This record gives sequence, structure tokens and C-alpha cells, in this order.
Amino acid sequence: MPLASARVALHPDIVIGTIDPRLYGSFIEHLGRAVYNGIYEPGHPQADANGFRQDVLALIRELNVPIVRYPGGNFVSGYRWEDGVGPHSDRPRRLDPAWRTIETNQFGTDEFMRWCKAANTEAMMAVNLGTRGMAEAAALLEYCNVPGGTAWSDLRRKNGAAEPYRVKTWCLGNEMDGPWQMGHKTADEYGRLAAETGRLMKMIDPSLELVACGSSGNSLPTFAGWDARVLELTHDVADYLSLHTYLGKGDGWGSATLRTWGEYQAQPLNMEWHIRSIIATCDHVQAKLKSKKKLMLSFDEWNVWWHSNSPTYPKFADWSIAPAQLEDNYTHEDALVMGSMMLSLLRHADRVRMACLAQLVNVIAPILTRNGGPAWKQTIFWPYLHGSLYGRGESLHVAIDSPVYDSKEFGPVPYLDAVATRDPAANTLTLFAINRAEKDTLPLAADLRLLAPTARIIEHLVLESADSQARNTEAAPRAVEPHKRGTAKLESGRLSAQLAPASWNVIRIQL
Repeated sequence: MPLASARVALHPDIVIGTIDPRLYGSFIEHLGRAVYNGIYEPGHPQADANGFRQDVLALIRELNVPIVRYPGGNFVSGYRWEDGVGPHSDRPRRLDPAWRTIETNQFGTDEFMRWCKAANTEAMMAVNLGTRGMAEAAALLEYCNVPGGTAWSDLRRKNGAAEPYRVKTWCLGNEMDGPWQMGHKTADEYGRLAAETGRLMKMIDPSLELVACGSSGNSLPTFAGWDARVLELTHDVADYLSLHTYLGKGDGWGSATLRTWGEYQAQPLNMEWHIRSIIATCDHVQAKLKSKKKLMLSFDEWNVWWHSNSPTYPKFADWSIAPAQLEDNYTHEDALVMGSMMLSLLRHADRVRMACLAQLVNVIAPILTRNGGPAWKQTIFWPYLHGSLYGRGESLHVAIDSPVYDSKEFGPVPYLDAVATRDPAANTLTLFAINRAEKDTLPLAADLRLLAPTARIIEHLVLESADSQARNTEAAPRAVEPHKRGTAKLESGRLSAQLAPASWNVIRIQL
């Protein structure tokens, strides 16, 4: 049965902000099968001369990923980048304590840069501020960005890259607030190191954009206090503060107890609160320092992650090479939660300028592969694709009037989650809408007469499934995929649609 109607209100002059294309970035870490047997599998029938899987590259190019963070993640805090350059036969194998595996170093900085070119994406590099420091970060920057005439830049040229990589965006470490992190530091310890490392890096290349580590999650006891202290120490040199959020159906990290449908679908409200809290923290520090510089946010790790945290998830042998780790096989309901998280990013496009879906292949990823076999799209591939293709231009303020349901964690939760984007270049409007009701259709109405009285519907894409636990597999890679049979109508500037139960909707309008 249908619910009471939900309404959205838009105004052409109420713009949240311009959407930075890097909002649709992703992440590749030396973890599990993300690199080895993910993007890089020499000997695979579809591998090129570099060992890059062409079937995987085709899916990544389809997603139009603008930037990819590398090489970690927890991995980077113990990484010696020099191990991953030069002749493959000379590269040492190392223990990776972060994920209890062996790193072969057969894929490193030069391979990643060549892969980025093949994937039509830019690199976001992270430096090791856990077990290493300023000198090593400066050396990696010199290797990547200095044209030549120095020891490290000439080594790059010797290794086959005559032209510098010109990497613009750099992360000053990873999750240094986390007790699990190699080289874990207090806010003062990290803030001083990050500030001095950032200053040295900008002495070498003043055009860099630097990301300081914010809190690894909002449930940590140091949340917000860590961010404020780090900002006080790095405000002059940092351009972004990082945020990380993972949501799941498990009622707590690693819990076998699962949330109900409604509680799970409400979890993206946690991400909303996280973003608002960190914006407030950034602005508080700006005021405290009497600075004119407004810090932007880089949400460089976000996704649904819970299947592989289950106590029943298969274990792998310690110190193995590229084992299957964190390979969540996502369901339809996961895709809705992931889509709602992406809408949270768009709602804050004025401050969240970059974001990285973690991760891109195999490890909590929109793409899965089999060693020596095919690659296929997970359910979460679709909201990511639609956002990347159609969530461009400007994010418009959307006022939502929706029926609600009660949540123990969040109180009243609207059945409707919605965001609108306008692309001036294409003169289009896209309305992203999620019906959180598990069983009920949600009528939707919107008055668009101020935007374009003669607009027309281009298409209404719908991702729905009769089974909320449906997932895509190698045997059934198209079990969950969108269709174009949405019911959206536009008459005299008034939009109406029937949103199917538990559905992700993309209503594209020519203005």
C-alpha cells in the first residue's frame, strides 16, 4: 500500500555549492586482492603488457572515477615506497603488520601512475607518517614531481618515467588517531609532524593540496577533540581535513546481531551528523585562530562495511600473499544505504570537496573479480555510477516533507531521502531519491515551475529488488541492476512519481 505523499521543494537560486568532480573518487590499498588479482594480474587472459586487467579497467572507466587514493590506508603507515620501484627482480618482500600479509612489492609507485593513466584518473598519494617521517615524504614527492637533475627524480627517469607525475593531492598519513595504526600518535605528536612535513613538501612544490588526518570515526573517545587540536597545529599548511565513516547492518563493530531494516536504512544519518560536527569544528578553529582560511573536507574513506566483519566470515592464513580479505558481497539493501551516504556528501558539496569510496576492486568494493576469471558489478556499483555520471554541476538545496518512521537510534526518520543537482553545461536537473520503506510505495511530488516551466523527463532510472538480500555473483552478475521503467511524469512544471518500495531512483530532467 502507498504511504502518504512526500514532497520536495527546490528553488533555482538556493545553491548549496559547486560539486567538485573529485567527490566521486575511490581508493586502492595494498590490502587483500585490491591490487594483486584485482587491478593487477599478470598472466590473466585480459591482462595487458603492464599486467593491468583490461576487464577491470573497462568497469572503472565506466564509473568515470576522477581520483584514486593510494597506497593506503593502514598499509601506508608501514610502507617503504622505495621497495616498490626499480627492477621487479630486485624488489624485496616485506611483512605487512597492518593486514598480517606479505607484500611482494611487484606493484608500486610507477605501476600505479601508469595504471592511473590507463584508468583516466588522477593520483591521490598518501605518505607514511607512522613508521617514517618528513625525509621519506619529501623523497617520494621529489621522485614523483621534480622533472630531473636530482637523485630521486633521476631514479624515476632511470625507471622509465622521463616526465614527472605532477601529483597534486597528498594525504599526510592515515588514521593516526587510531590505536590500531602503526606509529599511532597523540593529536599533538601528529599535528606537529604533519605541519612540518607539509611545510617541507610545499617548499618543494607550493602548488600541492594537503590533507591532514581527522578522526578515523565519530565513535572514538577522541572524536572532534583530536580534529580541533590537529587543525590548530596544521591550519596554515593543510587544505583539507579527512573524514572516515563505515556503516553496516551489524549492531556494533564485528557484531553478529543485525539491525532491523529501518534501523539499518537510517544509519546514513550518522554520516550527516559526522559531517556537520567536523564542519563546526573547522569553523571553530578558524575563529579561534582569527584566520581567513576556511578548511575544506576530504571524505577519503566511506562505504558500507559489515559482511566481512561478521564472526562467521572466513579467516585467512597469516603472512600469505594477497589473500581474500574484506570481500563483502553486497546486497540490494546495502546499495540503498551506500546511495544515501553519497547523498550526504552531495548535501555538503560546499565543504566536502573530495571523497574516496573505499575501495575500488574486491576489498569492500563495487567491483569483484575471480583470479584468472571474470569481473562483475556489485549492487553498490549502480548508485556510485549514477552519482558520478549525473551528480555534476551544482548541488541545490532540497526541502523534504515526508512521512516518517521511528528509529531507536535517530528518532523520526523520513522515508524519503533526496538530493537535486543541476548541470548548467548540459542544462539538466537530476533528482536522486530513495524510498526507505521496505514494503510500501512512496508517492513523490515536486513543484519545478521556478526551475523550468517547460522541462521534460529524460528518464527515470530505478534500482529495486523483490528480495532485499539479493546480490550479484559470478553466476548471476545481473541479479540486481537498474531499469528505466520509472513512473516519473512532468506536467506544467509539476513532477509526480511513484517510488517503488526499497528503491533507488534517478529522475533526470531536461530544463
